Parts: sequence; structure tokens; C-alpha cells
Amino acid sequence: FPQRLASLAAAAQEETWQSRQQLQAQRQEMARLQEELSRARQDGERWASALQRAQREALEREATRGAEQARQQELIRDMKKRLLELLREKDALWQKTEGIDTPMPSPVPRDPGLCARCHKDFHLLSRRYNCSRLCQSKVCHTCSVDMGKHGRCCLICYQQRHPQAT
Repeated sequence: FPQRLASLAAAAQEETWQSRQQLQAQRQEMARLQEELSRARQDGERWASALQRAQREALEREATRGAEQARQQELIRDMKKRLLELLREKDALWQKTEGIDTPMPSPVPRDPGLCARCHKDFHLLSRRYNCSRLCQSKVCHTCSVDMGKHGRCCLICYQQRHPQAT
């Protein structure tokens, strides 16, 4: 019986020792898990802080972009308004100038030996041309334009005939 008791006591001591070993291992595991939990919480707080900062920056950028877009729309509106003003002004000026007649060619000079425009003498090197258009005046080479098959005409008649050339 005492041997049995001694063996039971030894078994109980062995069991106690194993339980203590398991308890110590579990405590170490729990300490490791608590440390990981603490790090995870810190990471979570850092990520939450970074997310809040990113959201705040995004809202600020959106507000800035909205203000810039509003400013640009106002600028476009002002430019359209100015364009309409300029178009109205151009139309008003066009209507004022529409009634202005283009200058008529000057009458043929009385002296047939002079150019009707620059009053230069005609001679051997300065040829005389009859204007083949409205005025039928006599003009020099400098004061006339070559019209191809239609001959030459004075600059004033040419400008009246071709206003885009002026």
C-alpha cells in the first residue's frame, strides 16, 4: 500500500509537472497572441489614421477642383458675353459702313499725255494703257493691273471689281 501510494504520488507529481508545463506553454502562447493583437491594433489605428487623412485630402482636392471649375465656367461665361458684345459692335460698324460708297475712278485728265492716277508723262519707256473697265482712263504700267485676256485696268477699278484684294 505505501508503494502504491508512492507511485500514485509520483504519478500525481508527474501530472502536476506536465500540467504546469502545458500551463506555461499556454501562457507563452497567450503572451505571443496578445503581442500580435497589440501590433494588429496599432496597425489598424495607423491605417484608420491614414484613411482619414486620405479622405480629408480627397475632400480638399474636390473642393479646390469645384472652385476652379466654377471660376472657369464664370470665365467662359464672361468670354461668351464679350464675344457677343464684339459681334454686335462689328455688326453695328458694318451697318454704318454699308452705305459708304466706294470711291469712283477719277475723271480722265484733260492732258492725254499724263497718267490718270500718278500724272506721270508717257514716253518711249513709259507705256500708256487704256483701262478696260469703268473709267476708260489712260494709266501707266505702275498704276494698272494685268487682267489677262481682258487687258489691263486701273487699280481703283480693279479694287472695286475685286474688294477682297485690298
